[in-house]
Amino acid sequence: MAKVLVIIPAYNEAESISDVIAALQEQVPDYDIVVVDDGSADSTSTIVRSISNVDLIRLPYNMGIGSTMQTGYKYAVLNDYDVAVQCDGDGQHPVHQMKSIVDGVLEGKADMIIGSRYVADSDYTPSIFRRIGKSLLSRIVNSAVGGGVTDTTSGFRAMNRSVLASFAHSYPDDYPEAEVLVSLFKRGLKAVEVPVNMMPRQGGESSINSHRAFYYIIKVTLAIYISLFKNYSKIHEPNGPDAIPLNEKPESH
Repeated sequence: MAKVLVIIPAYNEAESISDVIAALQEQVPDYDIVVVDDGSADSTSTIVRSISNVDLIRLPYNMGIGSTMQTGYKYAVLNDYDVAVQCDGDGQHPVHQMKSIVDGVLEGKADMIIGSRYVADSDYTPSIFRRIGKSLLSRIVNSAVGGGVTDTTSGFRAMNRSVLASFAHSYPDDYPEAEVLVSLFKRGLKAVEVPVNMMPRQGGESSINSHRAFYYIIKVTLAIYISLFKNYSKIHEPNGPDAIPLNEKPESH
């Protein structure tokens, strides 16, 4: 039987974390759960410690979503999981649809399967800032990977061992979702989207608000194009040790 890990990144999610874990334990009882607490100032860690059969990793201070998720990926690799799936602690991700994206990975449909809010009609209504950001980032990512990505910022993602190994080794510090899609493409790994119904945040506050939306778009855009430039340079460097053809997967060791 495949080993599946649910990674919950949490920062000040005391209002919703217990409900998220309860839903996971009801809907996908065979999956293991680890909560990575990104230095929360509220009672998130205390609540998690009180729940049975859930592991907790508490970071020493607020390090950001990139470091939080990479901690979860390293945990998955060290404990030999076949699949890991991100499920945010704010209650937005549809736990009842998690098994379908995990099964897609286990069946070999893709190295990563992303739950998308936009590939089918749903009740999800993003803010004006998210709509603008979604449109711009989709265009940027699609220009790099050749199209087919509608929800570049969805964190509801399941991934196989190849992706886990890549992310455990290297992962962007903050706002990583769009940037890593380009990273996967560079490594010859495949990501596909499936429709899901996201829900409103059940508690806490989003890290991306109107004041940070502009910074978010500029930062991710620069990171993507810098990454592509580095890859171009390596490919055209004779006998470059890190050069990997875009249409080939790196060898596993």
